[in-house]
Amino acid sequence: MNWIAIGCISSFLNVSLGAFGAHYLKSKLSEYSLNVFHTAVQYGMFHSLALVLVGLALLSGLPNRQLLNFSSIAFLAGIIVFSGSLILLSITGIKWLGAITPIGGLLFLLGWILFALSSFERS
Repeated sequence: MNWIAIGCISSFLNVSLGAFGAHYLKSKLSEYSLNVFHTAVQYGMFHSLALVLVGLALLSGLPNRQLLNFSSIAFLAGIIVFSGSLILLSITGIKWLGAITPIGGLLFLLGWILFALSSFERS
């Protein structure tokens, strides 16, 4: 997979969502919901950049490729589950979506652990 391209596309989407939140949703959502939306976009952006970073690490040829690929999969799944659930929660108000958000957080943590482990392994 081209994790750099995926990270860049995800970053583009997060910037677009951030602008949408700041300009359109600002007058439509409560302060709480707007903060939830902002958190979703912020974590989505952090982990989109992590995808780019992992892609660059893959190009270096030094770390373990399998761990890096699993790390990227965890980051991408985390973006979808964590950020996606918070965005939907903030817009729809469906409270049970907040219950799946921590799964996305665990995926982010897994991605960072795998990324760290890859720096100790050789492929």
